[in-house]
Parts: sequence; C-alpha cells; structure tokens
Amino acid sequence: MDGLPSLNDNKRLRGGVRSAGMNRQEAEALAVAALAFIAGDRTLFDRFLALTGLDVPALRQAAATPGFLPGVLDFILAHEPTVLAFAADAETDPTRIAAARQALGDTPFVEQP
Repeated sequence: MDGLPSLNDNKRLRGGVRSAGMNRQEAEALAVAALAFIAGDRTLFDRFLALTGLDVPALRQAAATPGFLPGVLDFILAHEPTVLAFAADAETDPTRIAAARQALGDTPFVEQP
C-alpha cells in the first residue's frame, strides 16, 4: 500500500473529504453499487445481515427506507480492506465513497416493523 493514504485518517473520512462534485443522485448510485458488491460476496453479505439484524426479506423492505443507503456506505467505510476492494470493483477513488456518504447526509436508518 505504498503511496496510498490511509482511509483511517479521520480528517479524510470526517470532513476532510467534501462532497464537491458528488450530488445526491451520484451518491445514491454509488451506494446501490456498494449494496450489489456486498450481496456478491457471501462473507460480506452474511456480516452485513448480522450487523444490521436483517434477513433477506426484511432487507428488501429496508432498502426502500430513508437512511438505508447511507448505512450501506457506513458498512463499507467501517473496514478499510472493504473500502479498497469496493473502490477497485467500482473503479472509483476510495475517497469518493466517503464523499458519497457525506453527500447523503445524516439520514438515520429506521428499521420498519
């Protein structure tokens, strides 16, 4: 990883990366791609389900709720190797993932009954 900045740098993830050039539609598209990336990796998908407490039918319903897509990006951003793997898969700079999360704002995920 020589030459690559660490994504654990709080300035980079929490305010250092601005959403310049990243509108909400682009951010949502990147979050949807992140969900597809997670679903395509059985280990990541099982971890995502375990951490969210959702099962597959509930996941489908939850995906339509406000706050779900920011939560997907939070999941990706919580683990640097996952950030780097997703960025490579999506052919995007890893800092764009943090910018997408910021562009989506602080919409909390609320699980639907």
